[in-house]
Amino acid sequence: MDRQQQGNSEAGVPSAAWTREDILDKSRELAGLISSSEEVRVFQQAERQIQGHERIQTLIATIKKKQKEIVAFEAMKNTKMAAVIEAEMRELQDELDAIPIVGDYQQGQVEINDLLQMVVSAIHATVSEKITVEKGADSPPSSCG
Repeated sequence: MDRQQQGNSEAGVPSAAWTREDILDKSRELAGLISSSEEVRVFQQAERQIQGHERIQTLIATIKKKQKEIVAFEAMKNTKMAAVIEAEMRELQDELDAIPIVGDYQQGQVEINDLLQMVVSAIHATVSEKITVEKGADSPPSSCG
């Protein structure tokens, strides 16, 4: 009999507590569900297309090179050349962003992030129903009793 089938104690708490390993196993199961979701499938397809797209790869490499050049010119206190390179980089980025598959890829990233945030929020809300869960902005309790 697994933990879900076991009866509850008088206090309404399951008679056998879940272990850390049980929770990690369920987390891995959830990760598997997420990784096989439609959002991930669409994202991975866009990612493969981007990796095989020569112009996109050239633009990405050039933008990375320009970023390094900007850092170098800024380190040399040459703000004029840094500004010129930044303008060139913006043009390259605009060209990259205009390619439809890049937009699909970026949208896929947003959708996966939204899915993950939804899962985290659902877990937080469910746990919060059972116990008081403090958020990062909350101050620590003054006592445990």
